[in-house]
Amino acid sequence: MSDRRNLFNRVWDLHAVRTLDNQQTQLFIGLHLIHEVTSPQAFEMLRERGLKVAFPSQTVATVDHIVPTADQSRPFQDLLAEQMMTAIEKNCDEFGVTLMDLQDGRQGIVHVVGPEQGLTQPGMTIVCGDSHTSTHGAFGSIAIGIGTSNVAQVLATQTMFLNRPKVRRVVVNGDLAPGVYAKDVILHIIQKLGVQGGVGYAYEYAGSTFDAMSMEERMTVCNMSIEGGARCGYINPDEKTVEYLRGRPYAPQGEDFDKAAAWWLSLASGDDAEFDDEVVFDAADIEPTVTWGITPAQSVGVSQPLPKLQDSPAGEQVLLKEALDFMGLDEGQPVAGTPIDVAFIGSCTNGRISDLREAARVAEGQQVAASVKAIVVPGSQLVREQAMQEGLHEIFEAAGFEWRGAGCSMCLAMNPDKLQGREVCASSSNRNFKGRQGSPTGRTLLMSPAMVAAAAIEGKVTDIREFAGTPA
Repeated sequence: MSDRRNLFNRVWDLHAVRTLDNQQTQLFIGLHLIHEVTSPQAFEMLRERGLKVAFPSQTVATVDHIVPTADQSRPFQDLLAEQMMTAIEKNCDEFGVTLMDLQDGRQGIVHVVGPEQGLTQPGMTIVCGDSHTSTHGAFGSIAIGIGTSNVAQVLATQTMFLNRPKVRRVVVNGDLAPGVYAKDVILHIIQKLGVQGGVGYAYEYAGSTFDAMSMEERMTVCNMSIEGGARCGYINPDEKTVEYLRGRPYAPQGEDFDKAAAWWLSLASGDDAEFDDEVVFDAADIEPTVTWGITPAQSVGVSQPLPKLQDSPAGEQVLLKEALDFMGLDEGQPVAGTPIDVAFIGSCTNGRISDLREAARVAEGQQVAASVKAIVVPGSQLVREQAMQEGLHEIFEAAGFEWRGAGCSMCLAMNPDKLQGREVCASSSNRNFKGRQGSPTGRTLLMSPAMVAAAAIEGKVTDIREFAGTPA
């Protein structure tokens, strides 16, 4: 009898310890990633109960959220940030957990570090006290963000209790047009399905568009699954997955790698795999996309106008009006030409080397508008090092961008990088909620790194397809 389970259910079943009376599954966790913000309380819970970390070798820590990107000298100027740094250093030392700190050379955003170190592998269950853990699903793993109490549970037992979600297959077929990136694909999907569209589901991304993407592009897509309401998102492993992991520090080596690769590929959903739902999109319908509102679903193609209330479903009009009022925009106005004050290139969504290369290609020979503050924040120390070897930092600095150290930076403003007042930020990050970038009245426009670079230079939202030097 053929196995018609999709990858998600295969991996889930492989890690199921038992099923509880309430139908929750106790799931064994293959990799637990931790950082400085959601781990201090969890370690304290263990200490209060006299517990140890059950599998220290399966837990890896880094520092990212509160780390300054301009001046990383210790002690940090922010007392709370310094306390968090001291806590994770003490906790990892006491409990025997590997910590990739600022002196390590491998430090960075947790969802950048995991893949580049080869910690993230197909067929794994991966959790982290961070909602964008879904990034790791790009490798064919079940990767889920968890809360602090769950962090403590996993530290103590290497398991946690979860409801099994349904699985929706999200298919995108066709070639992406020039100037259209993975970020545009996931923003388009969220715009069409809504921020609640994925509630109760895991998303399997499939189709020729995803097949053609690099691993870094796939990570961008899976990263924002949570913005679409999904519990997680994943892409089936293929030869690109295998080649990305080959030679990574934590990946199997030699013959063990070949054996692992064969097993990884065997996990992929078959042509006859069963799903609870399926939606299909055409890549030809996707253009460079910009969010204009206060949820990631409130976006339009850069050539399109903002929605009009009278043309919108009655149930959406209140939120649309709230968003327009907050953003200071008019219904029906073009999104192109919207002035910006700040440009941010970075985050776990778009802070990898391929993102920086694309942004640098746009910035080369150009100059940031006098009215714009523009910063580039690599996703990890290794990304930063590689970018500097390629001379990307020189391109950015010559154009007027600030070149920073690795960290989460302006994505969530738990560090000195924040918007001031009503500033408008063109951002390559993942969330545009009110207050997300540090100012309760600050405004965020999400877009691809190339679009952010173009906006920084023009001082306004600009169609990358019409930008000087960009191929048509």
